[in-house]
Amino acid sequence: MIKQLSWKVGGQQGEGIDSAGEILSTALNRKGYYLYGYRHFSSRIKGGHSNTKIRISTSPTGSISDELDILVAFDQETIDLNAHELVPHGVIIADAKFNPSVPEGISAHLLAVPFTKIAEEVGMAQMKNMVAVGASIALLGLPVEAFREVMEERFLKKGQKVVDKNMEAISRGVEFVSAELDEPIVDFIIEPSDGQKRLYMIGNDAIALGAVAAGARLMAAYPITPSSEIMEYLIRKLPEFGGTVVQTEDEISAITMTIGANYGGVRALTASSGPGLSLMTEAIGLAGMTEQPAVIVNTQRGGPSTGLPTKQEQSDVLAMLYSTHGEIPKIVIAPSTAEECFYDTIQAFNLAEQYQCPVILITDLALSLGKQTVEPLEYDRIEIKRGKLVSEDEELPELEDSQLFPRYELSDDGISRRVLPGKKGGIHHVTGVEHDQTGRPSESPINRVQMMNKRLSKVANGIDFDTPVYLDAKHDEADLLIVGFNSTRGTIHEAMGRLEADGLKVNHAHIRQLLPFPTEIMEEQMKKAKKVVVVENNATGQIANLIKMNVGMAEKVVQVNKYDGNPFLPSEIYNQCKELLVHGHI
Repeated sequence: MIKQLSWKVGGQQGEGIDSAGEILSTALNRKGYYLYGYRHFSSRIKGGHSNTKIRISTSPTGSISDELDILVAFDQETIDLNAHELVPHGVIIADAKFNPSVPEGISAHLLAVPFTKIAEEVGMAQMKNMVAVGASIALLGLPVEAFREVMEERFLKKGQKVVDKNMEAISRGVEFVSAELDEPIVDFIIEPSDGQKRLYMIGNDAIALGAVAAGARLMAAYPITPSSEIMEYLIRKLPEFGGTVVQTEDEISAITMTIGANYGGVRALTASSGPGLSLMTEAIGLAGMTEQPAVIVNTQRGGPSTGLPTKQEQSDVLAMLYSTHGEIPKIVIAPSTAEECFYDTIQAFNLAEQYQCPVILITDLALSLGKQTVEPLEYDRIEIKRGKLVSEDEELPELEDSQLFPRYELSDDGISRRVLPGKKGGIHHVTGVEHDQTGRPSESPINRVQMMNKRLSKVANGIDFDTPVYLDAKHDEADLLIVGFNSTRGTIHEAMGRLEADGLKVNHAHIRQLLPFPTEIMEEQMKKAKKVVVVENNATGQIANLIKMNVGMAEKVVQVNKYDGNPFLPSEIYNQCKELLVHGHI
């Protein structure tokens, strides 16, 4: 028996690739296995190569694997593009319809299974993906009945006959492979799992669930890959809690509607990706100037312009920190797991109201759309913090003629009391131009300096965020400190283990609070390391430059960048660290 296995299914987009991966992984999740999945798909509705890679393990895993044990192929292109990942004597399960062949130099067992023919015999050619699932579970030694619950959840709304036909397709796939093989080609039987119930979710769903738990009742957004799942989830769920989702005509409308809703006292959010965030930047400045809470989710993808809409990249960092014209207080936080996506979204809403400023939750495609095992969420950890919001019960002093409430009153911490529209005694002026403490426009130099200092001081001394940097740093004197953010956390962790096995002392710092930057924490960790390797999916080293700007020690910083549209593999980080060591950079 083995402790983990990597499985991939590929074909043309629209052939049921995602469904095959989803059904196999969901059934495995129900049996208690740990999973990590990543989808490679084209920026088109139908056609173009697509694949889903899933890592199955008896212990926690936070990355896709370097290698591949089983490749399920619906066309020859899938074999040609992916067979190089197979371990020696890995298995290719391919549709016999296209006369599959193994590329020269690849040592793999080829098992031709008539996916299409069997599916047609069952009743529908589209069910060839379920035949492929059956062929896979025959190699894995999984019981067919483990899939019935999943199939019923997925297809019962279409009728019991549809469920039964899909189950028949799976069973026929199992029967064919079992009849073909007197004994297993390779021992792919996975050790029994612990059987514990865990969630299995993408980061976008975790963000959406976090928004519901935080009390958000409005989402205004325009669909864009790879953030649309947040919107789709909330369309289904928010009405159950008295909320709604508004699909706006563009991202400018989405952010201004979000700001307006927050001004009215409703916790609201918007979500987009790089192109949409570019459109939002002026209005984000409005939220900063008027000191309105606003939660904005940016799911990074390949840029610039339309770029690579369905591919991994981490190149929006500096844009999120600095793109708004002028200077405003802003908070940018970066979860690194689906679990953190849930809790950090709740914190984002709290921070937005506590500091009365825009909060950007930045993720990347691999985190937003990659599916992973999540331990049961602890709802008793949820705490709602609304900051200096005047309560409905509090009575405010009556205002004399032409007098206004001091909405932007100077205070020691820079945060003023906030009132909702309609509050007796709370009337004030709201404008995007510079203003005095009541909101009336003012161009006085003295007032300008006071207001700028007031706004910027809100976050100048740090914020109430629980884990600015995730640390795995047991060495007081380390050879390497590996730094990353967002989805690279599990990949770095795995590479770090390999480096430690080679005798290197390695620490890991994963930055989760990008603004205000956690300078003191990073400085402390960098002082303990001979070299600092910054791992990021972009070409210019944006996190590395952020570190140099805030911490210094530029002579210690070494960049490891990848910007081909694919996430890092553990071997890539490991090999590049070893190469730096060989060439004397470390």
